[in-house]
Amino acid sequence: MGIPFYSYMLRCKDGSYYVGHTDNLELRVNQHNWGEGSHYTKTRWPVTLVWSQEFFTLEEAKSVERQLKGWNRAKKEALIEGRYDLISKLAGRGAEARALRDALLRPSPGSGLRKAPQERGSSGQRK
Repeated sequence: MGIPFYSYMLRCKDGSYYVGHTDNLELRVNQHNWGEGSHYTKTRWPVTLVWSQEFFTLEEAKSVERQLKGWNRAKKEALIEGRYDLISKLAGRGAEARALRDALLRPSPGSGLRKAPQERGSSGQRK
């Protein structure tokens, strides 16, 4: 089996959300907290990992990332809470909503869908 890829969502200090993809989730979250992750999070750290999912391919992880970036706050928060029924209602019943639901519920190579720990203490602070 190859390297797992992840789509992930961070909650920034200002309450906004950042969505990305990576093949090393722990390193990437740390990079965001060190001010090296992206221009967006550079001014909004510290960040907290609030959602991630493992995928078999980079293309799947990027596809879910692109879709999540287009979501409003209500849908992102429903995903963080694991409220798939609410996501379906907010997303509608079109082909795009079904494709996303299928991608989010598909078994993954490792632990799959997981909700991140709420807070990580001072280890997430910028040095």
